Parts: sequence; structure tokens; C-alpha cells
Amino acid sequence: MLLGTWNLENLYRPGGPYGPEDEAAYEVKLAALAAVITELDPTLLGVQEVGDPEALKDLAGMLDDDWQLALSEHTDSRGTRVGFLSRTAVTVLADTTAFPAELRPVQVDDSGATVTRAGRGFLAVEVVEAGDGPLRVAVCHLKSKLLSYPNDRFQPRDEGERARYGAYALYRRAAEATALRALADELLDGDGQGRGVAVLGDLNDEVQAATTQILLGPPGSEIGTPGYEKADKGDATRLWDVAPLIPPGQRYSRVNSGRRELIDHVLLSHRLVHRVTAAGTGLPGEGPPGLPSVGPDPAERRGAPGSDHAPVWVRIGG
Repeated sequence: MLLGTWNLENLYRPGGPYGPEDEAAYEVKLAALAAVITELDPTLLGVQEVGDPEALKDLAGMLDDDWQLALSEHTDSRGTRVGFLSRTAVTVLADTTAFPAELRPVQVDDSGATVTRAGRGFLAVEVVEAGDGPLRVAVCHLKSKLLSYPNDRFQPRDEGERARYGAYALYRRAAEATALRALADELLDGDGQGRGVAVLGDLNDEVQAATTQILLGPPGSEIGTPGYEKADKGDATRLWDVAPLIPPGQRYSRVNSGRRELIDHVLLSHRLVHRVTAAGTGLPGEGPPGLPSVGPDPAERRGAPGSDHAPVWVRIGG
């Protein structure tokens, strides 16, 4: 089974303010995305930045076989949402944006406005693999590090404004990670040794970032440490990021201003992580992914073919 995540970057039908300007550019984008998915050949693929549900249907129509689709009903201000492409039937377990009740509202701008929910939905589904029991998977897209400012600006007036809005984005991403961890707790139900659970998506930060670390649960037993092969009480609720299993030269999923970053992640429960046979970014067997370098203004890539992210994937054996 190959399980993966991929930010499809502005998947809209043509004619709107965010997607391709014309049908020709749209067809080129779909063809590029479909070629990667066909070669990747996932069993279940979590996706982000689906702007039009019909566009995901168009993409699925270019793939082999019949694919099952599941999409969150919770979108951001641009209408993007997370979802799944699956080769087998999916059952939606949860579609939520709620922060934990104990978490206070989070400030988001200089006006003092606050939010009590994630900017995009967290979608959890269950699929059943033949002879292998249920697999529960949540997909997410946390708040971006690419900052935006009042009046649709992507550049700050001064460094004070940059610092403040960087903090606001971090507050939101941390709160969203906390909410996602709460969903993971529900999926694990205190039995990570027995339950096949995965959390995946665009976390918008790297492996050692505080927001990514929130998702892991109890510390200890990290991949590559002596404790990894030893059972402990944390195994019941812990998640493992498969990043250390990705070959070092491939350990990135986006290039930001010339800097390689791994901001898309796959996290697995104890039952799954010990069955991993391979992990990577891009396409299996093709080495480091070739990606464009992106800057602070996402509008610069409107209508660009393919995606500015590479898929991140893990192969799980029996």
C-alpha cells in the first residue's frame, strides 16, 4: 500500500480569480498532475488546495480505474479545501475546524480580531484494505508561513509589521496543530499499537518546528534512536513522522526562495510505522524532485502547470 499527500496548488477550473485563465492552461495543469499521480500509483492520496470540487473530478477522470473522492466542506477565504483520492471506498469519520474547548481565541491581525476555528477543515476517513483491517487517515492544510497583510498586500510596510504578522500566523498554525492532534487522539483511541492511523498533509513547517512537534504526542522512541525498537507506554498515543526514512537528498517538498523545505508530512501510528518499507518525495525511483522556487506572492504562479509542491509518500507492507 502506498499512502501519500500532495498539495495540488490552486486546483480551480479556469475563469476565476485564482486558477488558470483559460481552458488550455487548465488542461496542461490537469495533465501534469494526472501524470504524477498515475506514476505514483497511490492507494490513498490526501490532497490540499482543491479550489473547485469539479476540478478534482476532472482530475480523477484523467486517471486509470475508478477513484473514490472525499472532500472537506470547510474552505478557506479562497475556497480551497482538503480531500482524498482513493482506490477503495472511503467512509468519512470527521470533517471539522473546531479548536479544543480549552483553547482561547487566537489573535490574527493588528485590529485584535480573533478566530476560534481552523482556516481549513480537517478531514478524517476510514478505508478497509483487504485482509488488513481498517485504516484511519486524517488530512490537513495548516496556516501558511507565506504572510499576507491588510489590503491584499504580500509585502509589509516595515519590519515591525512583518514580525507581528509572522507571530499571528504562528499562533494560528499552533492552534490548528493542537486541534489536529485532538482529532488524532480520537482516531488512535489509546490503541496505536493495534490501530492503523495516519495523519498527513501540508503542515507548512519543517520536522523540528514546534507546530509539527505538537502532532507527535509523547516524546521518545524517535526513528533512528535506540528507543525506536523498544516498546513503551507512549506507543499507544504517539505518532511518528516518516521524514527520517526519506533519503536525505530527497528530504524536501517545496523550494522557498531557493531554500529546500520539507513542509508536507506523513505521520503514522505504532502499528503502521513498523511496517514501512520505503518513504520518499516526488516519484519513487526518480531521485530528488525538480521543483520551482516560490516567492512571497502566491499569485505569481496563477495558472502554472503542475504544482509547486512534491508528493510525500510512504509504502507500507503487510
